[in-house]
Amino acid sequence: MGCYDCCMRCLGRVPYCSLAATLLCFSGIALFCGCGHQALTETERLIETYFARNQKDYDTLVYIIEYFQYFIYGLASFFFLYCIILLAEGFYTTSAAKQTFGEFRSTMCGRCLSSSFIVMTYLLAALWMLVFAFSALPVYFFYNMDATCQTIDVLTETPTSINQLCVDARQFGLLPRNTVPGKACGMTLSTVCKTREYRMTYDLYIAAFAGAGITLLSLVHCSLNLAVNQVFLRRMKHKAKEESRGYDLYGRLQRDRGGTLCSPYPPTSSETLQPR
Repeated sequence: MGCYDCCMRCLGRVPYCSLAATLLCFSGIALFCGCGHQALTETERLIETYFARNQKDYDTLVYIIEYFQYFIYGLASFFFLYCIILLAEGFYTTSAAKQTFGEFRSTMCGRCLSSSFIVMTYLLAALWMLVFAFSALPVYFFYNMDATCQTIDVLTETPTSINQLCVDARQFGLLPRNTVPGKACGMTLSTVCKTREYRMTYDLYIAAFAGAGITLLSLVHCSLNLAVNQVFLRRMKHKAKEESRGYDLYGRLQRDRGGTLCSPYPPTSSETLQPR
């Protein structure tokens, strides 16, 4: 029974909301960074094979892809450490809130630290909204490309109209305007859409977009959870102060009355007739 009580006490101190947000953040960042890194590599291969014959035409794109991959490395490391710190903060605030009269009292430094984490997490969520929107751009590009390929498959009986259906990478800013060929049309485009590299790249970008959404959800959940814990802790502290003020008022009245409190009403006849 003692072991059971100890286990239940330990389980009661686990910050389940912070733990769920940390797991969401880990899974979202892993999905975004892993799939995004591989999707950028496959995009470089597609551009090199089907949209640019001269390597100088897509050298700038290669540099941009490498910079984004380095950015992904740093992003994964940062969020790994930050999520661990947020989980530790969740354990601290939960213990402080549940042990108001015990050893884990909230201090001024602890409240300032919690407020800093709330502001920082909120700012990260606002910045991550830009990353979430940016990760939707390649999904939009491949979605349009896939819709054009489906249209080509439907219009296979009229080759003249098929050759007019193209996907130009130069229009999306992926390649310079003088890149040759820079676009894929007709049956060539349909062949590209049926390759394994294209399907894999499309799926990877969708997974990276989903990972960015999960990360944004976890950041919003973390900021709300930290804010709720902070408000709850302040309410408990205010309640404790009110109770201590009530005890001080009672002791002050006792000192003013000479050590005992007497009723302000006159004694009844039964009280006056009692022998002493």
